[in-house]
Amino acid sequence: MKLFEKGRIGNLEIKNRVVMAPMAVTIDPDGSLSERTVRYYEERAKGGVGMIITGYSSESEKYERSSCHKLDDFKKISRVNDLVQRAHAYGTKVCIQLGPGLGRIVYIDPNTPPYSASDVESYWTKGMKCIPLTKDDIKEIVRLIAFSASLAKRAGADAVELRTYGGYLADQFMSSLWNKRTDEYGGDLKGRMRFTLEMVEAIQNVCGKDFPLIIKYNPYHAIPGGRELPEGLEIAKMLEAAGVHALHLDKGCYDCWYNAITTVYQPDAHQIELAAAVKQVVNIPVIAQGKLQNPTVAEQVLAEGKTDFVGLGHQMIADPHWTNKVKAGKIQQIIPCIGCNQCLKYHFDGKFGNCSVNPMTCYEDIYKIVPTDCSKNLLVVGGGPGGMEAALIASERGHKVTLWEKEDQLGGLLLAAGAPDFKEPIKNYVKYLTRRIESSDVDVRLMEEATAEEILAGGFDQVIIATGARSLVPPVAGIDGENVYSSTDILLGNARVDSDHVVVVGGGLVGCETAVFLAQQGKDVTIVEMLADILATADHCDNNDQCLRKMISDSNVKIHAGTKVTAIHNDGIDIEKGGNKSSIPCGGVVLACGYKPNNELAKQLEDVIDIKIIGDSASPRKIIDAVQEGFHAGRLLD
Repeated sequence: MKLFEKGRIGNLEIKNRVVMAPMAVTIDPDGSLSERTVRYYEERAKGGVGMIITGYSSESEKYERSSCHKLDDFKKISRVNDLVQRAHAYGTKVCIQLGPGLGRIVYIDPNTPPYSASDVESYWTKGMKCIPLTKDDIKEIVRLIAFSASLAKRAGADAVELRTYGGYLADQFMSSLWNKRTDEYGGDLKGRMRFTLEMVEAIQNVCGKDFPLIIKYNPYHAIPGGRELPEGLEIAKMLEAAGVHALHLDKGCYDCWYNAITTVYQPDAHQIELAAAVKQVVNIPVIAQGKLQNPTVAEQVLAEGKTDFVGLGHQMIADPHWTNKVKAGKIQQIIPCIGCNQCLKYHFDGKFGNCSVNPMTCYEDIYKIVPTDCSKNLLVVGGGPGGMEAALIASERGHKVTLWEKEDQLGGLLLAAGAPDFKEPIKNYVKYLTRRIESSDVDVRLMEEATAEEILAGGFDQVIIATGARSLVPPVAGIDGENVYSSTDILLGNARVDSDHVVVVGGGLVGCETAVFLAQQGKDVTIVEMLADILATADHCDNNDQCLRKMISDSNVKIHAGTKVTAIHNDGIDIEKGGNKSSIPCGGVVLACGYKPNNELAKQLEDVIDIKIIGDSASPRKIIDAVQEGFHAGRLLD
């Protein structure tokens, strides 16, 4: 396979073509790499990746506070070297990503105007203007970047990557959208590239021109006024001429964040044509990224010469052993990333990193799965993600596990969540869990609806209740009409709206996805939401939010927010907004009004037998909550 051929970046030989893309992880308070972070990276090296590009390290906090690592002091070398030595033990190279800062994207301090190329608006704090860096400031940042690079080299790093992408500070200088300067650091492309090229030269001066230097940048911003591809190709030529050894490509910026950091909604390889275009104009290696975790796709883009290396980000969070599993032909065992971006949201919330589908992420040495010395007879009621995870972990530890599922297949509400074509990663995750269950010692009983009497007669030592949730039905006149359907039934194909005009009641995550699902079938769809905006209750990351809103707009779905449904009829619905009453003609009404827990069985059993309630049956939430609770229920069973 092309994936497992050796590659080169400058004089650096890399054992395969798989690169772990840079992603922020939790740091120690002093900005150093924490032991947890080093261990996290070590597990990915153990998993076979050719090179790890670490999450961004800032050069200083002189100009902005940083939520990321800092490589600004001699005392930080030892921890970087610890990472390097552990990775090298597995034959994995380490590249340290450095950068001059976030500029207008600074998000941890909403009270202080950030520095930028010009006095443009802060991205996160609307109305706040940035402070333009002076020429002396620029020279100082260049000096500090070079010092950080020298520390990385001294620590034994194999390469450094300069972060000039994503609308961060360097990119703000490079782009006419944010750079309005009239001095030598602004104006034409040569002027706007000056800051970046000065950093390149400074790194070369302290590390040597032969020390591998990678630049990560955006050939295309995909927003009005942003960089277009022709300019992006000129930048590639300028960087190659400056002596850069490889180009790591990205697309988009925070204003269309879903293009840069993939969501569940994007198709595979959605950035690859940018890499192919850049490869046509340079002779140095290119690293591509953007939903390349399907091994067949990854192999194909390499074989077609569209890229030299495949960069994997969130897939490496979901499964650190992706590379080794692909090499061994064990593709069915790969834990698939579902594109929920909960890992990213945790970082922005200031929490330790974690993963919806891999509870061990960032807890590699903390959450231990220990064989039991006292096997118990465990019943898991419910075959959704939480129930399956609990059953698998308990069985792996040596407990006797029986799983009852009332439907004819496993998956729970994820079957509906993964039904649209644009939610295929969820469907893949259900298939993965089902395969694991089928190859385990768990005794699965489908179409087995649990009753308290049957459970108590079964001789179980403990029962894990993972019965999930059911749809809420609001008290509205006509709600029981034949033209009213649940979103779950629509998504699963258990019901079909014959009319071309449909109203979706509820503009949360499920309602919005259902609306797009129906619109893609050619329906004229309207969302009616009581709150002031759609997705107000969707506790998800901004890039997912942006992408779903764009899909709604592109699908021509109409929105009535701050609006209450007062009655449903055969030919439409009555609504009220701000005291004004009107109606919307439609032939079908789909309810997506939220969920309530299926907890009746738990209430019957809670004082009779040892039970543990997990997932939506405790409180309807997210996949990560169900999987985490199932994992711990199985891990801590005693």
